Amino acid sequence: MTVMDHRHKPCHFLLLLLLLITVFSAVLADVSSETDVGRFDYGEALSKSLLYFEAQRSGRLPYNQRVTWRDHSGLTDGLEQGVDLVGGYHDAGDHVKFGLPMAFTVTMLSWSVIEYGDTLASTGELSHALEAIKWGTDYFIKAHTSPNVLWAEVGDGDTDHYCWQRPEDMTTSRRAFKIDENNPGSDIAGETAAAMAAASIVFRSTNPHYSHLLLHHAQQLFGFGDKYRGKYDESLKVVKSYYASVSGYMDELLWGATWLYRATDNEHYMSYVVDMAHQLGGLSWAMSEFSWDVKYAGVQLLASMLLKEEKHKQHSKVLQQYKSKADHYLCSILNKNINGTNVQRTPAGLLYVRQWNNMQYVSTASFLLTVYSDHLRKSNTDLECHEGTVTPDEMLGFAKSQIDYILGSNPMETSYLVGYGPKYPTRVHHRGASIASFKEHKGFIGCTQGYDNWYGRSEPNPSVLVGALVGGPDEQDEFDDRRDNYVQTEACTYNTAPLVGVFARLIELEEQKLEEEDVSLVATYKR
Repeated sequence: MTVMDHRHKPCHFLLLLLLLITVFSAVLADVSSETDVGRFDYGEALSKSLLYFEAQRSGRLPYNQRVTWRDHSGLTDGLEQGVDLVGGYHDAGDHVKFGLPMAFTVTMLSWSVIEYGDTLASTGELSHALEAIKWGTDYFIKAHTSPNVLWAEVGDGDTDHYCWQRPEDMTTSRRAFKIDENNPGSDIAGETAAAMAAASIVFRSTNPHYSHLLLHHAQQLFGFGDKYRGKYDESLKVVKSYYASVSGYMDELLWGATWLYRATDNEHYMSYVVDMAHQLGGLSWAMSEFSWDVKYAGVQLLASMLLKEEKHKQHSKVLQQYKSKADHYLCSILNKNINGTNVQRTPAGLLYVRQWNNMQYVSTASFLLTVYSDHLRKSNTDLECHEGTVTPDEMLGFAKSQIDYILGSNPMETSYLVGYGPKYPTRVHHRGASIASFKEHKGFIGCTQGYDNWYGRSEPNPSVLVGALVGGPDEQDEFDDRRDNYVQTEACTYNTAPLVGVFARLIELEEQKLEEEDVSLVATYKR
């Protein structure tokens, strides 16, 4: 027996070696496959996304400004009207300060912090997120000069678009426009109330006085918008060609009330969301988009998340109807609806809502999917769609696929988040980034001089607009990186804002996977 044992040991060793090689090859294949799909550094993407908001700042820049190719701008904003409107954000590649998309940007940044603040803190990015929010809310405080007055816009889109200048050189009109009792704007009042209410939650523990101030403004603005009803683009015709409120103001009133309820726990706002649900369209609109203009999907999702709370039992019938509409939105995103109500996708799988700046709808959809998947996971339930059940992991997986597409997993092999990865848009439609930095070239560049000398250049922009999410590819996954192709190459603050929360959640997911792998390895070793 001893002789036979010695004789067969080499065979056993060879078999063991072959087995190890097979297992190791399989592991390598899995790693390779995982690397192909999940090769992205979400921490880097998060850091860069928050950097973008510093590039969009208007006003006197702070000492800790990290985007160094920018300088002070718009320092006389509001002077003509006798108010201080210095600060805030430029929405995109021009220099008008549009209040409605700016407020939505701040709401989404705040929501990201509310949901994923711990992860933002662990990555060292929470302070930058808070600075991005506060840059907006400081401006809203200035713009809300009395209970029933809100300055809704600074600058004029028509004259602004006539010029191609750096913000530091602006010679265009900086006239400001307001809503008031005689010129109502319930949509912008409701969204600004939502932004300030959401931000008040963010600052509650770190800056309670500021949080209280934001909540005071939010409550006043909501009351003003609800009492004096009307669309802001009817009162201010100047916005109609740029940020017309196509959905009307009813969604923003529900949105504002929902956020005020979250901020105050005051039953008055909960009753408003429930009692006004039918009248304001919360239960009649089945949505397939969520954006700076259309808030219904956000309202429906937030309302449906209240169903599990015991204290809302008396509202369960209406909340269940909200949930039905929220489910419709999510199922349409996941291609699980019937009767042609699913959101279109490109051949490579990107959600495609419309031609102009499509990525805004991708980022908001990814955010809502991510937040709701966490809610379902905590309540140990799945999403029920007409075409089948979707688990929370599958929902998050689809959101991740959209983010990975954005970061470079697409037919163009391009990252649509500027400054991320080896290849990204270099001719972003952006006045400030496309002209030599004011810090390096202090000579004045006139209104049409920018068009003559900079706009038509084929070279990449002198400054990289890091963290900007551009409009993105067309319905065939094709993208043309040209400065004059603003449909695809212009970026907006409300494109990037929802990504902050999704990136944070994907960082959590990666950490969770690593922990599970560690546990698995330890268990294998012990065996």
